[in-house]
Amino acid sequence: MSLASERRLIEETVTEFVDNEVRPRASEADETQTFPEDVWDGLADLGMTGLTVSESYGGFDADQVTYSVINERLARGDLSVATALSVHCLATACIEEFGTETHREEWLPAMAEGRPVGAFALSEPDAGSNPAEMSTEAKKDGDEYVIDGKKQWITNGTRAGVVVLFAKTDREDPDSVTQFLVPTDTDGVEVGKKEDKLGLRASDTTTLRFDGARIPESNRLTEVGAGLKAAFSILTGGRIAIASQAVGVAQAALDAAIEYADEREQFGKPIAEHQAIAHKLADMATEVKAARLLTRDAAEKNEEGVDPMAASMAKYFASETAVDVANEAVQVHGGYGYTKDFDVERYYRDAKITTIYEGTSEIQKEIIARHIGE
Repeated sequence: MSLASERRLIEETVTEFVDNEVRPRASEADETQTFPEDVWDGLADLGMTGLTVSESYGGFDADQVTYSVINERLARGDLSVATALSVHCLATACIEEFGTETHREEWLPAMAEGRPVGAFALSEPDAGSNPAEMSTEAKKDGDEYVIDGKKQWITNGTRAGVVVLFAKTDREDPDSVTQFLVPTDTDGVEVGKKEDKLGLRASDTTTLRFDGARIPESNRLTEVGAGLKAAFSILTGGRIAIASQAVGVAQAALDAAIEYADEREQFGKPIAEHQAIAHKLADMATEVKAARLLTRDAAEKNEEGVDPMAASMAKYFASETAVDVANEAVQVHGGYGYTKDFDVERYYRDAKITTIYEGTSEIQKEIIARHIGE
């Protein structure tokens, strides 16, 4: 089977799963702020929880474009589900790329099967866009590290069984950031409050506290001081995943707007036949197509080697498109778009986070400007 045929088959399988299992649960999950664990188990059954894990460790070993397509399809059904999966994949990618063979054999087969769920802990209350300012410390004590600090905005915070943690081995040394593997049942690891968010409400987002948490030296994933370089490398692929998710939300909003405009009549005809609405839909469709093309281009380039500018262009444009298109979808629905009876109000709330997490739009523009002309 050709790669293109394989991608189409995967896309069809995931689309069917989204239509049958993800989308019907999305509104309830959002309303109750509860992650649908049976959906996660369904993703595991499809092999999606091992999406980027090599086949030798029981994974799916998806290429970058396939990973992008799956993220888009999942987000089209529920951004919370897509986000939970992409963060889990960030964790497995860190273990596979930076860990030892012992780490890979110990963790990846089980994570590929869906449990334990992975989390990625980089941001802190006072260190978001500039992670070098983090204060979490992993201090060497014999053949162990003792971790103290606090991480914030942790996706899968209440669900995770293992966390890829970034901490300084010397709190006063900005060049000592290092990557560690921390099981969440470690003494001294505490999951903090679950954030009550504007959108992405089914995805749990928490703080993580570390109070004298001890891990063996063997749980260090990178060389001392190599943590930030590792984070930036992994987050380039992560930004393509977020761009893909933004395209998915934008496409869902566009689909909803088209369906409503074809059915809703005013002045004796469907509102889709009124030029004002028709032109809105034309603009929305063009933006979505452009965002998808930029995102696919970034995925293809990342398959050949890390390309920060392509990833940042995709993330910046696709996330801003998601906000614009979701906003226009609400407008097309009129008063109904402002109620919870229609999914567009959830798309509107969810879309905004794509301009913030894994690098704000402002940070993406800084990265793009830095690489122009290279």
